Amino acid sequence: MSEITRNESNFVGYEYKDITVKRKMESVYVDGYNNFGWTLEGTSTSVQNVGSVTMKFKRDRKIRNKVELTRLQRQFDAAVAEIETLERSKIIGASVVAYVIGVIGTAFMAGSVFANQDDRLTLSIILAIPGFVGWIIPYLLYCSISKKKTNKVAPLIDQKYDEIYEVCEKANALLAK
Repeated sequence: MSEITRNESNFVGYEYKDITVKRKMESVYVDGYNNFGWTLEGTSTSVQNVGSVTMKFKRDRKIRNKVELTRLQRQFDAAVAEIETLERSKIIGASVVAYVIGVIGTAFMAGSVFANQDDRLTLSIILAIPGFVGWIIPYLLYCSISKKKTNKVAPLIDQKYDEIYEVCEKANALLAK
């Protein structure tokens, strides 16, 4: 009878959480979620979500300061989501500009081909020049715009990482109590 009582006092109930994140943010989540009492159980990749990984976590259901840890975890998740948005913003604007100019260059090249088919060599050459320029310039513009946006966004991303570290530090202090 006393043996059964001892086994019941050692019982630990767990809660589980599965999250799917971008592969490059995997280490941020693993390191961060440890500070909220979560333990990584394993990871898996899916064919449907290329570039993403699903992580399985567990933690004690009766963890102390659970409400505050959950609030801090939400702040962590929001900050990581903002970092991902800022990372995407580096290339979105540059991509749009490059695609638009590339399509315009293609339109000029199509006009050049049609002019050539109609035996108008001079018009074909005149239309081909902006066509080729419209195919070369997008790469240069993409690189330039992307670099400028990266320089503009880098301090904001660093600020968000600092915010994540502060939140994790607070959560880790709550676990130690």
